[in-house]
Amino acid sequence: MEIMRLMVTGSVGAGKSTFIRSVSEIEVVDTDTRATDETALLKQRTTVAFDFGRLQFGPDMALHLYGTPGQSRFDFMWDILIRKAHAYIVLIAAHRAREFRYVRKILNFMQERADIPMILGLTHTDCPGAWSEEDVYLALGYVEEAERPPMVVVNPNERDSVAEAVIVLVQHLMESCAV
Repeated sequence: MEIMRLMVTGSVGAGKSTFIRSVSEIEVVDTDTRATDETALLKQRTTVAFDFGRLQFGPDMALHLYGTPGQSRFDFMWDILIRKAHAYIVLIAAHRAREFRYVRKILNFMQERADIPMILGLTHTDCPGAWSEEDVYLALGYVEEAERPPMVVVNPNERDSVAEAVIVLVQHLMESCAV
């Protein structure tokens, strides 16, 4: 059986755990605990190691989804999870521009450790103050259109929206492998 490992990363509250819960065919394995730092201002519980979900595509293919913690103090888990990943998606909360610099840090961290396909997932686009796709690209330093990774708008609460994002990520992975 072929197993494709996809990583879901991003800042705290971008929707990583919800993303995985929305499409996993198994009960998600998580390491959520009560938030005790500034994360508690955004949500009550937070991931401290990883989330794990699975999608089965027939008898010969499975997708394993790994969600990272959002806080940099757990970046050792980012390092562990990116090593075996085939591709990843970085979720970005479009309404929290103050976190875009942190998202750039995550992108740099991942790109230093793995040369694998990546896409951006823009969440919370329906919230007041949400930035446009173009503005997010620019804020993340992607000025040249030709150098931009694919970006999808995704609602982590909606299974179809998450499934569409996973399809875009897998297609991007397949295109990268064909080159």
